[in-house]
Amino acid sequence: MNNTYFITGIGTGIGKTIISSILTEKLKADYWKPIQSGDLEISDSLFVKHLVSLDTIIHPESYRLSEPLSPHLSARLDGIEISLSSIKKPETDNNLIIEGAGGLMVPLNDKELILDLIKSLGAKVIIVSQNYLGSINHTLLTIEMLKIHHIEIAGLIFNGIKNEESEQYIENYSNVKVLGRIPKMSILNAETIKKAAEHITL
Repeated sequence: MNNTYFITGIGTGIGKTIISSILTEKLKADYWKPIQSGDLEISDSLFVKHLVSLDTIIHPESYRLSEPLSPHLSARLDGIEISLSSIKKPETDNNLIIEGAGGLMVPLNDKELILDLIKSLGAKVIIVSQNYLGSINHTLLTIEMLKIHHIEIAGLIFNGIKNEESEQYIENYSNVKVLGRIPKMSILNAETIKKAAEHITL
C-alpha cells in the first residue's frame, strides 16, 4: 500500500526540507512541495532532488511565489490569491512526501491555513520538531491542533541537537510515536541523507 505523508513543522527553519529528503530516500518516494515561497532559484524541490540518491520524481509546485514571506502575503505581492481548489495532489502509484510551508497555522489566503491544505489532501502528517526554549509548547500545540481536527498523525521526528528531557516529555505526554531522531548534520549530501534514512522507523 502506498502512503502519502504531509511533512509539517512546529515552526519555520527547523529542517522540514532535510527531513523530507530523508523520508523521500527512506520510502523511495515521490516529492511534492505545493507552495514555494521565495528562493525560486534554489527551491526546496531542487534541494531535495540534489540530496536524494534515487532518481526521484519531483512534482512541480502548484504555486511559485517570489518573496520569502508567508504564502498569503507573498501571493498578494505577486498579484494572485492562493486557492485550495487549484492545489491538486499529483497522481502517482508511489509513496508521496508532501512538504508544507512553516507550521499548521501559516495562512494561505484570508481564510485558509496550511491546516486546511492538509485536510483537503487527506494526507497523514509527520511532525518535525527541534529542541529550543519553547519547543515543548510548540510541539504539543501542533499535535493537539491535529487531533482536534481529526487528522491522522503518523509520527514525530526530532531534528537537530538532542534534548532527552524535552523529547521524553513530548513523547510521554502526547503518546505520538517517535519515528526517529536526526542529529545536527554538518555535511549535507546524498551519502549523509542515505545514512540518516537508516535511523527512521516508518
